[in-house]
Amino acid sequence: MTVQYHTVTEHEAGQRVDNFLIRHFKQVPKSAIYRILRKGEVRVDKKRVKPEKKLEVGEVIRIPPVKQEAEINPPDKPAVASQSLLEALEAAVLREDEQLIFINKPAGLPVHSGSGYKLGLIEAFRQLRPNLPYVELAHRIDRDTSGVVILAKSRQALTELHELFREGNIDKRYLALVAGRWKLGRQHITMNLGKEEGTRQKVQVVEEGGKESETIFSPVKNLHGASLVEAQILTGRMHQIRVQLQNLGHPILGDDRYGDFALNRQFREKGLKRLFLHSANVNFVLYLTGRRYIVEAPLPDELKAVVANLK
Repeated sequence: MTVQYHTVTEHEAGQRVDNFLIRHFKQVPKSAIYRILRKGEVRVDKKRVKPEKKLEVGEVIRIPPVKQEAEINPPDKPAVASQSLLEALEAAVLREDEQLIFINKPAGLPVHSGSGYKLGLIEAFRQLRPNLPYVELAHRIDRDTSGVVILAKSRQALTELHELFREGNIDKRYLALVAGRWKLGRQHITMNLGKEEGTRQKVQVVEEGGKESETIFSPVKNLHGASLVEAQILTGRMHQIRVQLQNLGHPILGDDRYGDFALNRQFREKGLKRLFLHSANVNFVLYLTGRRYIVEAPLPDELKAVVANLK
């Protein structure tokens, strides 16, 4: 192992040096990374730096040798996307330019690996486009949800998208099929959500603490025993739409975590074999390109068929 020297590229500029090192040393504990920063073993243009130092194009980073866990316990080989998945992702590209890619994600595919899944949308897309110098997820949607997902092709675009999401300047809307006849009209809902005790993957409405979640629900169509509802999310909390609709007495049909299990069985017989939640469209301006992006993902055929069966 020897000292390495790395020149900061345009795609790496703007990120903190600690985050750069975390990406570089994928199998090294964060504590070890902060230790080499603290000891001055990492230098930028021959100067000691603090973890929050933001990198600039052309700067040279001195990277000391660090024994990675992978050298002792090699990880499993990365999962390889099937040809059918790669073809499906290529066909699912809704819009693309020099900074952004919009994908109509199929239900059942996680946006990234982890939690028992070795392959997600982002890993598969990198295999589809191996020559792209940079591509990252700008946000997440649930594995069982279909629809629009945004990928950034530069760090500058990613940073601006994160700011737009944080400031509520991206109009993002979902379609959900919910139980019963919707009689609530347009509802601007705010609820505090917190993790259920003893679980990391389920949330609930809480009286105190938690994180504020905000959504505007609007009726689209009343159907036989169900209603199609639009959800405009103003915050991006985990399972926000699913938990809020459950709390309003209109759980999303096909939801095996927060839904009505008896109703799910009934609607399965009518052709609904998945969560009926779809990221339908986004609308925003990216100042980096000076363009407005209005991107829509049509309902998948299997969800259109369910709606048609309920008319």
